Amino acid sequence: MSQQPAMTRRTALKSTPALYTSALLGAAAKAPPNVLIVLTDDQGYGDLSCHGNPVLRTPHLDRLCAESVRFTQFHVAPMCTPTRSQLMSGVDCLRNGAMATACGRSQLRSELPALADAFSAHGYQTGIFGKWHLGYSYPFRPMDRGFREANYFLGYGITGAGDFWNNDYFDPRYYRNGEPRRAKGYCNEVWFDLAMQWMDQCRGRRQPFFAYLPTNIPHFPEWVADRYREVYEGKGPAQYFGMVANLDWNVARLDAFLRRTGLRDNTIVMFMPDNGGVTGVKLFNAGMRGGKTSLYDGGHRVPCFVRWPAGNLAQGRDIAVQTQVQDVFPTLLDLCGVAKPANAAFDGASLAPLLRSSPDGLADRMFVVQFYQNSLEKGRAAVIWNDWRLINMRELYNSRDDPGQQTDVSEAHPEIVARMRAYYERWWAGVETRVNDLVPSHAGSVQQDPALLCCSEWENVRADGQTSVREAVGGARGGPWNVLVERPGNYTVELRRWPMDANLALSAGTPEFRAVEGTLPAGKALPIASAHLAIAGQSLPIAVNREAKSAGFDVALPAGRTRLHGWFSDSAGNGLCGAYFAYVSRSRKG
Repeated sequence: MSQQPAMTRRTALKSTPALYTSALLGAAAKAPPNVLIVLTDDQGYGDLSCHGNPVLRTPHLDRLCAESVRFTQFHVAPMCTPTRSQLMSGVDCLRNGAMATACGRSQLRSELPALADAFSAHGYQTGIFGKWHLGYSYPFRPMDRGFREANYFLGYGITGAGDFWNNDYFDPRYYRNGEPRRAKGYCNEVWFDLAMQWMDQCRGRRQPFFAYLPTNIPHFPEWVADRYREVYEGKGPAQYFGMVANLDWNVARLDAFLRRTGLRDNTIVMFMPDNGGVTGVKLFNAGMRGGKTSLYDGGHRVPCFVRWPAGNLAQGRDIAVQTQVQDVFPTLLDLCGVAKPANAAFDGASLAPLLRSSPDGLADRMFVVQFYQNSLEKGRAAVIWNDWRLINMRELYNSRDDPGQQTDVSEAHPEIVARMRAYYERWWAGVETRVNDLVPSHAGSVQQDPALLCCSEWENVRADGQTSVREAVGGARGGPWNVLVERPGNYTVELRRWPMDANLALSAGTPEFRAVEGTLPAGKALPIASAHLAIAGQSLPIAVNREAKSAGFDVALPAGRTRLHGWFSDSAGNGLCGAYFAYVSRSRKG
């Protein structure tokens, strides 16, 4: 493991009333700082006017930038789930299990302590408001990972495969602590409203809080009200820029709330996107090469702003040291005086000394950016070392002299290439034993029954989104789920083409979904005549009525790991598609 040297931390604090005394955190603060992380979805480095965008206007984010310490060489993963898993664990995604947005690789290993776990154990109130994307069922839901208040939706976002069927950005459905809810208004405003209401409740109770506000914009589908879009018509990607404009307006509301309630000074605000840009990069990408999914800087170098007035962090200061999202966990522990979990082993390092202008920096640092996208190959990575970038173990760029990464200088610097390759080899040796040890979904747990299995978690088969379900992607049989059966007994496995809340027959199609500001395509009808279940050494075909909404199987299962594979066939036995959803329940008599 490429772990940084252990950092000296304050004495572990217990969650007692003494937490609120100044002695615990030193004379610099009379109360422990609150923490608020705003994580945007698919907003690139160039999608801010303060970074030079010639069209997009983001005055309120620009002001936050001006009031913050700015990490100008901050790196995440080139896709959202890996970034989120690294943020929540401080561990590289190939090690923590959640290395992809789908393909059975988007659940964070439950044995790793999570960021909210650490703050909750330390007496903080913890809340999430928006996108989770680190698991569907127990023990991978946000309330299983330390969030006492969990307002979230499933999958990559609204219209994801695991999300409520035909959900919309306007008046969206979501979960509160596992229970379905419906909100009024635009989704992004809903998440900000819920977060502000909760933070105000914590303030009223004099409780420090850790708030995680991961928006689902400007991720596709690019649905936004006309008043935001119309400003950019004919000037650029109007829908996308309109979503960023809505985000900027909500940041203004958030800052006004923090000022009005007196929370602003002692709240650490961190702002960052989850990967490089998408739609906006065609117009402006701050001189970088690549966007989302790319190993060039445009795929993973993003803004990171940190503001904490009571912490005496210098406003408007740039830090150009190479940093990464894995650094956030140990950094926040240091800034807030929260004890490092006993079993935590971070791949990141604390940035607290840099934030406090300490001469103790992170000189001569090297780390790896790698994730899973449809396959996982040794060497398909970016190695970062100060100004150097080694891409796919072949191309070498100097990001200071060549920020657009246009000139490969590997032949001129073979010694640099050799040193970075050697680092990668050591790093890979530390992760390769578990890269294909997929994190299984759980069935038979007391905490959640039935368990939901969604096609996004098919092993190494991508079917991620309601459009994938509608168009029946994933091949003739889809893919298997990795499952951990917690308790032996009799189980019912219900296979479905459509999710339960769609209330559609297995063989039925479905019309185009017309949302307030967009559409999803019509869903294919299929001549389904039989269903097949393979699990724990059992192969079970059954005939199904074309009007049936599900195919149910009663099976006896031992405890332990297994694979569950379900698919549908026509009357001749030809596979048509995988079972996109499975609901696994343990019999009360089992």
